[in-house]
Amino acid sequence: MLLRLLMVPNLFLAEVEGAEELRKIGSSPCIYAFNHNNAFESLFVPTLLIWLLGGQRVSFVIDWMFGQLPVVGWLMKQIDPVYVWHKRSTLPFLERRRVKAASSSSRDECLRRLATGASIGIFPEGTRNGDPFRLLRAKPGIGYIALESGAPVIPVGIEFVAASRRGRVPLIGKIILRFGAPMQFERWHGAPVDAPDAGASRTFKRRLAGEIADEVMSAISSLCGKSYPHRECESEPNPTLKPSMEALCPS
Repeated sequence: MLLRLLMVPNLFLAEVEGAEELRKIGSSPCIYAFNHNNAFESLFVPTLLIWLLGGQRVSFVIDWMFGQLPVVGWLMKQIDPVYVWHKRSTLPFLERRRVKAASSSSRDECLRRLATGASIGIFPEGTRNGDPFRLLRAKPGIGYIALESGAPVIPVGIEFVAASRRGRVPLIGKIILRFGAPMQFERWHGAPVDAPDAGASRTFKRRLAGEIADEVMSAISSLCGKSYPHRECESEPNPTLKPSMEALCPS
């Protein structure tokens, strides 16, 4: 009943393209990656996705402060979200709660849920981006999660129809939700790192996670109508990357 109620705005404001891509995954755990425009989509896009999945729950990675808001916090908890705890609160009683809960890593929690068969939703930009033309640089977290879990990533573009015409993202308006083909990174899952020490290994893994994040964000770019100018494609092969890994950043 609650899902049907929350779907009402989507019936008037949302159009879906590429929903057939969801059938390629079935009930297998995966990572849904979205661009992030404004607060409106924070609740209604997860609702629409869960509706398209026939009620299958997807745990979205969200700012912990959303969970403290009246009504909205309760609604968010219905999807069993993964909270990100790094942002500080200026309210002492909330900050104490954050510090107590922040001992657990949101990345580790995402990996735990994927390992138990659940799917997660994530906004790689890390924050709301009101620019109607350009995406923000992706945070590497999604790259680490894809790399360590081996789960496929489904890129999803959210386009506000009126954004390019108005030169800004509206607070509320018609959106087009476009699903891309699943992206597979399991061939790098658990791959050995040819590095002489742990520090070099961490650097290599961080670089690879960043390249995966850029690959996902480039796919989202083609689905949402915004450019992604941040990808670092090298003109010359990098000796630290194996040839198969260079395919993550084609020229």
